[in-house]
Amino acid sequence: MSDASYAIGIDLGTTHCALSFVDLDLSEGEEVAQHVLRVPQVTSPGNVEELDLLPSFLYLPKGGELAEDALALPWDARPSFGVGEVARGLGVKTPIRVVASAKSWLCHGGVDRRAPILPPNAPEEVTQVSPLQASILYLEHLRDAWNAKHPDAPLEEQEVVITVPASFDPAARELTAEAAREAGLEDMVLLEEPQAALYSWLQSTDGAWREQVKPGDVILVVDVGGGTTDLSLIAVAEKEGALELHRVAVGDHILLGGDNMDLALAMTVRAKLEKDGKKLDGWQLGALTHGCRAAKEKILADAEIDSVPIVVPSRGSKLVGGSIRTELTREEVTGILVEGFFPKVEASDRPKSRARGALTQLGLPYAQDAGITRHLAAFLAKQVGATEELEGFSLPEGATFLHPTAILFNGGVFNSSLLADRVADVIGAWLEAEGAERARVLDGASLDVAVARGAAYYAYVRRGKGVRIRGGTAQAYYVGVEAAMPAVPGMEPPITAMCVAPFGIEEGTECDPAPQELGLVVGEPVSFRFFGSSVRRDDRVGTMLERWDDDALEELPEIQATLPAEGKTPGDVVPVRLQARVTEVGTLRLEAIPREGGQRWKVELDVRE
Repeated sequence: MSDASYAIGIDLGTTHCALSFVDLDLSEGEEVAQHVLRVPQVTSPGNVEELDLLPSFLYLPKGGELAEDALALPWDARPSFGVGEVARGLGVKTPIRVVASAKSWLCHGGVDRRAPILPPNAPEEVTQVSPLQASILYLEHLRDAWNAKHPDAPLEEQEVVITVPASFDPAARELTAEAAREAGLEDMVLLEEPQAALYSWLQSTDGAWREQVKPGDVILVVDVGGGTTDLSLIAVAEKEGALELHRVAVGDHILLGGDNMDLALAMTVRAKLEKDGKKLDGWQLGALTHGCRAAKEKILADAEIDSVPIVVPSRGSKLVGGSIRTELTREEVTGILVEGFFPKVEASDRPKSRARGALTQLGLPYAQDAGITRHLAAFLAKQVGATEELEGFSLPEGATFLHPTAILFNGGVFNSSLLADRVADVIGAWLEAEGAERARVLDGASLDVAVARGAAYYAYVRRGKGVRIRGGTAQAYYVGVEAAMPAVPGMEPPITAMCVAPFGIEEGTECDPAPQELGLVVGEPVSFRFFGSSVRRDDRVGTMLERWDDDALEELPEIQATLPAEGKTPGDVVPVRLQARVTEVGTLRLEAIPREGGQRWKVELDVRE
């Protein structure tokens, strides 16, 4: 928006949300006037405070549970729900009424993300909301908080960038964009969180980043947040005497983060209680998990704290003696988090998997292996060839993984230097074993707000100012083409994958039409199968793959559609060529261009429940 006064960055996080902004009138070049919005929110019933972070929690009280004005905000006297710190606090006491990790559910392709399914497994009397609706409510709270402080510059009229995990598939990206549009943010764009973290680092150096990195550097961004682990690689190249940053690889979507750590702590404390003869049911374990989360944050934030008391609410007269009191110690926190989630492993180690039970509760598809360092080893090995095409990058002969030269940490988990040091030491040992120098650690700004700050800086950069990271799409995209063959008993027609969008296409770019002519079925229900690859970097539009390794292509959610026949008989096959466009929010739009006639059919790779 040419008349915008601010460039806004929003971190729509799993455990926290944050909003940062750049004053466009006071910024020039790499000198920016940047701030973090202090978000008004209810911190306890009847009490409103301004905090840098808005916890990503939603509390759904029952009628009469709270006083009418208990959740009142400056812009809403009687909201029917609580958002932020009050929701997190009330959730410790009544976990069946609190929505958490909505962002993780938003990217879960195994559920209807528009359906009211949160809190999961809630009893009938508890109102439920969809992951999409919860995301909308968080964005609306940030919008209203901003508008209350900037009535002359409504958020809806500013340049807004919202961050998503780099590993979000097009479906999750489109749902995030839809949540933003529902909150009134029509002209926003999406940015990958690891890139936002690096933008924040760039901005925080006040232009001195060029003195800290050099051509040939490979920066590994390790982003461990509340619900996900995101890994990215950024290469530092030189062009016409100037340094350029290129995003060259993105890891898989790993549901592994602070939520897992909180549960691990809760299970440890529960075992300690059970040794004393105190039994907890599922409801109380939920309350204990919320209590461990708060205790963990206090311990990691203050080196002087040795333990934090935890109170587990009673379930009524069945529990003799009322509430259960216990504590979480620093020794328990550091031991479980360091050794359980960041173990010392070899570069050749890989995430472990186990045989799953045939039946399971409906829930998030968490990673089976909690060892983040093993996921790191697998990622670096998979991307060993990620910089082959870039001039000035080389690996020692026999290298088994891509060698990062610098590490940038992001995510609240790394507020603990103990955890960051462990990751750096593990990667350093891998590098030394292959004759390389240890990777240096880049100093970042506040980890809790780095993503929001980086997103705001990117919104500023999009105006042609500052430093831009080159990257484009993190995958090449393919569409499945069914072979025309006679019916064979017990055999499905084979599928060929045709590339429609190469790796690294910039957002807002339209690809060339594929040279092949295909048959498009119109007028009856059909399914489109899509695939993505983060390792096939050389494929171009029209490349056909008849066979591929499981690690090379990953199937994405299929789309069910009935394309309009409009003058043709249902079931007709129309000769078409396919042309793809990557939108500003990172979704893939596919257009079928017929051999003759002006009609075109469009399919968008988003979520169609």
